[in-house]
Amino acid sequence: MRTSAPNAWAARIGRFSFRLYCALVLLFLAAPVVIVVPLAFSSADFLRFPPPSYSLRWFNNFLSRRDWMEAAANSFKIGFLTAGLATVLGTAAAYGLVRGRSRRKEALYAFFISPMIVPNIVFALALYYLFSRLRMVGNMWSLVLGHTVLALPPVIIVLSASLQSVDYALEQAAMIHGARRLRAFFEVTLPLILPGMVTAALFAFLVSFDDLLIALFLSGSRAVTLPKRMWDGVRLEIDPTVAAVALLVMLLPTVILVMTALLRKHAVGRGAEKATP
Repeated sequence: MRTSAPNAWAARIGRFSFRLYCALVLLFLAAPVVIVVPLAFSSADFLRFPPPSYSLRWFNNFLSRRDWMEAAANSFKIGFLTAGLATVLGTAAAYGLVRGRSRRKEALYAFFISPMIVPNIVFALALYYLFSRLRMVGNMWSLVLGHTVLALPPVIIVLSASLQSVDYALEQAAMIHGARRLRAFFEVTLPLILPGMVTAALFAFLVSFDDLLIALFLSGSRAVTLPKRMWDGVRLEIDPTVAAVALLVMLLPTVILVMTALLRKHAVGRGAEKATP
């Protein structure tokens, strides 16, 4: 009895400490959102928390300002181009890694996902040095290429998992019946991994849309992205337009994650229907 009582107290203290730790972590993660939402709807002329009253004036200011709209348009253009290029290159790389027979597959895989390991500031400096020599700083395509390299690791990871779930015997059967490898891929494998490709493209778009470091080094004054414009707004302005834009930027990943979950659910449902005789 004497030993069980201290053990019970220790267990209670451990559970309480763990719950307190989890609550503090959640509070730390949720605090920026809790602060940004009221600021986005503030009627004050400057950033003030809590706001004196609420209004949509800063959303209207964002939509009516040409510099903000151009930055948003640039981010969407660069994001869509990055998503397309990263998905095409990532599909080819993932196919070679999964279906290939090279002994260096592990080394190649490590090479392709290395941008996830290298600090972004180092990568941004290297890109700035390269594109400044090529006189491409301030060019939209320098941002597309830089974001594509950053987006390739998650794209390859997602598509490798999708390809591993597809039975290679289906592709082999198509080639046995006379189809070339390229035709077998497009007519057999591609439709099966299409949900994975869409998911990978969405992740690539998010990587590009949310990037700030590469944009700071490469955007110049001609290809300003939305994160770069927000950075300038925080440094040079004090009105809550930045908070309104931040709220919209936070909502975008939420929408994309919901779309990704729906795509996965749809893909699982289709697989179950095909498996049912």
